[in-house]
Parts: sequence; C-alpha cells; structure tokens
Amino acid sequence: MSIANAPRVLVVEDEESLSVLLEYNLKSEGYSVERTARGDEAEILLAENPPDLVILDWMLPGVAGVELCRRLRAREATRTLPVIMLTARGEESERVRGLSVGADDYVVKPFSVPELMARVRALLRRAKPERIASKLTQGEIELDRETRRVRRAGRDVHLGPTEFRLLEHLIERPGRVFSRAQLLDAVWGQSAEIDERTVDVHVGRLRKALSRGNEPDPIRTVRGSGYSFDETFR
Repeated sequence: MSIANAPRVLVVEDEESLSVLLEYNLKSEGYSVERTARGDEAEILLAENPPDLVILDWMLPGVAGVELCRRLRAREATRTLPVIMLTARGEESERVRGLSVGADDYVVKPFSVPELMARVRALLRRAKPERIASKLTQGEIELDRETRRVRRAGRDVHLGPTEFRLLEHLIERPGRVFSRAQLLDAVWGQSAEIDERTVDVHVGRLRKALSRGNEPDPIRTVRGSGYSFDETFR
C-alpha cells in the first residue's frame, strides 16, 4: 500500500510520550498519521480534512475529547467517522458515557499497543473495507487475511495460527527489522509469559513451511537485532 493510499489516522492526545508512541506504531502499520495535543485544534483539522479514523483522548485542553466526539456525531461530514476513545477512567459509568456520545470503541490506559492496533484495523475494516488490504503479496508469496491461506508460487503453504500471524506481521513491513521482544508483543501479546527463544522456534517452523528444496528463504536474520521479511525477495 503506497503512502498516498494509506488510511489516515488523527491522534488527539496531550501526553507527548504516548502520542509519539502511537504515531510510531501506526506508521509501522502503514498508516498516514497526524498528531495534535488540543481538542480545539483537532476540531479545525477534522473540519478541514477528515481522516479515516480518530484516536481521541478523553481529557484534552481546548475542547474535551468527549465533547469533541459529541460534536463530530452532530455533523454530517463526520457522523460515521470511526473514533477510538482513550481514557484513564475505567468505571462502567464513564465507559457508558463515552460510548453514548458516539465513540466506536473505548480503551482504558494503560493499554496494550498491539491490542489497540488490532482495534484500529478492525474499525477501519468495518468502516472502510476498501482501505485495508485483504491480501498481502511480496514476490511469489501471497497471504490472504480473509481465507487465512498462504501460497508461494501457486502452491499452498500450510501454517499454524502462530506462524500465520508471524508471517502477516513481517510481510506487512518488508525490510523492517523486528526484535524478538517486538515480535512477542505483536504476535503473542504483552501478557504472554513465554521466552524470547520461542520466537526462534516459530521462525524456524515458518521458514521450513515457506521454502522447499533450493527456494530462497524470504526471512532474514539480523544478528543481534532480530528478523525481517527480505524486501528484495521476488
């Protein structure tokens, strides 16, 4: 997916470190990202050029996130705009309030970044299915998210669920090197209590399934760093 066609996400968060973290992870997923720390500035940006999705903090200077969400739902141009609300408030009454003003999803801080990225993908898939590719292709390898099938040069590649998620994460960002810790978070989740060497085992299984005979290995090992899907693989 080219940057020009990438889904656009507006992050409205006044905690700088969290805002930067979200921008980094969203860009790693292939999204185009714009950030602002104020609700009133976000309102102007949304009026000028609505994005494909908004990640909106509850408490903001200028205009509170919950009020901004209510205003978005009152306008025709942004009535169906997907909104994920971030908040430190975990009480049921506050969640109900956030959803009642029109938020599509509600995430309580602190949260798992991979889980938030999954919620972003799910919301965009529902709201703008044409913006999220169901098939990822790199060279002669094709991964189909809908059918959960992988093919290489026309033959079926049989993968377990973990190897499928691992390949999906790597092939989405060819050339980018992921550490074992990053792959654990993305594929297994932050709550998984497993050793980083588990990643090596599953990468080995993935390689064995993908490559037969003299076929080149598309998974690159970067000593001391981790793994990547070879961006030169054809």
